[in-house]
Amino acid sequence: MTGPASDLSRALARNAEAVCRHYLGAGRREGRYWIAGDALGSPGRSLYVRLKGDDHGKGAAGKWTDAATGEHGDLLDLIGLNCGHRALAETIEEARIFLSLPRELPDLDREEPRRPAGSRKAARRLFAASKPIAHTLAETYLRHRAITGMRSERRLRFHSRCRYRTNEGDALDTPNAFPALIAAVTDLDGTITGVHRTWLDSEGTNKASVATPRRAMGDLLGHGVRFGTSGPVMIAGEGIETILSLRMAVPRLAMIAGLSAPHLAATAFPPELQRLYVARDDDPAGTHAVATLAERTHAVGITMIVLEPQLDDFNADLRQMGLDRLRAHLARQFAPEDRARFLLSMG
Repeated sequence: MTGPASDLSRALARNAEAVCRHYLGAGRREGRYWIAGDALGSPGRSLYVRLKGDDHGKGAAGKWTDAATGEHGDLLDLIGLNCGHRALAETIEEARIFLSLPRELPDLDREEPRRPAGSRKAARRLFAASKPIAHTLAETYLRHRAITGMRSERRLRFHSRCRYRTNEGDALDTPNAFPALIAAVTDLDGTITGVHRTWLDSEGTNKASVATPRRAMGDLLGHGVRFGTSGPVMIAGEGIETILSLRMAVPRLAMIAGLSAPHLAATAFPPELQRLYVARDDDPAGTHAVATLAERTHAVGITMIVLEPQLDDFNADLRQMGLDRLRAHLARQFAPEDRARFLLSMG
């Protein structure tokens, strides 16, 4: 990062605690760090920001990491995620306003995307080293969540020994690799930009007993784990298991898992999209993501409809209510034309 963005990043780092108090208001200071749940500032301990440190390098002030997703960056990156920005110029302007600086943006392409955290190359390498989920612990894991028939989903794979980097909360003897369900994160053109990893126990019946059994890597903003072919109607949600549960009920409808509330809020819309169903997570971050999506869809003339589970989430609905009752519950929330096309046509 060079030029105006680099200067702003350093200015934000000099005011790191003020930035955190403003954008991560539900967090708190612990020693040299600000601790929060995610980039939206939800309560929790997953994301930590260094408040004091060097001007440059790994230990610099303003550097942050989200242990749950594997994302990291500087405070300019954090503000972009927090505000759901799609272009670097939006984040530059927001930072200037926060720092009470002039609004000029010299030599800056207003369409330049935000700098991604992580490596696309490493993500593609991991996906290529994985195999289809048929007859693997990944298929067993999904089956224990009542999710079946996913062998043909080409965005899902299995890795028998996926590297795991320990975090705060892990035991000293935590292994450095576990079997894992691997999901490809793609852009609108189908290009792999990242991966999501769910580490599993040795039986495949549960997630691995580690502090952060789910993490994503690569270029995630605006992208997600996509299922089906894009069309005028689609469903978006946070978690892969939420989306796969809905896919069990409505297999002909395109869907995307954003992987976190900030990324769900920044989901890129296919040009043909006319109606977006959003599978809501009932927490502050999920509420914020839905509100942001409502503003974005309204601005471009897309109709948005929120889908509410009956229990804690749609996977709980699938496991405890069964597929037929889940379909009936969704039918009551779908627009009439989508109910006829995607649900009633299945009998």
